[in-house]
Amino acid sequence: MDLTDRILELSRYGYFCSQILAILLLETIGEDNPKLVQAMAGLNGGVGFSGGVCGCMTGGCCLISYFTGKPDDTSYDSPHHKPALGEFTQWFTDEMELEYQSIDCRDITRGNPAKRVEYCPGIIAQTYEKCMEILEQRGLL
Repeated sequence: MDLTDRILELSRYGYFCSQILAILLLETIGEDNPKLVQAMAGLNGGVGFSGGVCGCMTGGCCLISYFTGKPDDTSYDSPHHKPALGEFTQWFTDEMELEYQSIDCRDITRGNPAKRVEYCPGIIAQTYEKCMEILEQRGLL
């Protein structure tokens, strides 16, 4: 099954952008973490379905941070953390501004559920691929 087909399948199960990104990551690394998938629901629809910043941007930051963020009380962020997040957020902003003139869910989808079906699978796929590229380039995957 290719990436787009998997995204559409997960969407049919009722998952949205950030959750789909988390599921794809967990499948890629062979882990199971239902609570992570559940927590990522708070980022869906532009942070709590507010229409704010696209859940793919916030979700992508979470995917990168899964590997680079501070893991415990005595450790620090990976030295890759801020540069990887910076590269991702700049890429995401550039891509979404070029294509949709905004990084906000309400603007990208124009408040139209049909646009969510039309646009979001491609944005999810692009986001996932970019996150994996960033992590692979840094030897984190």
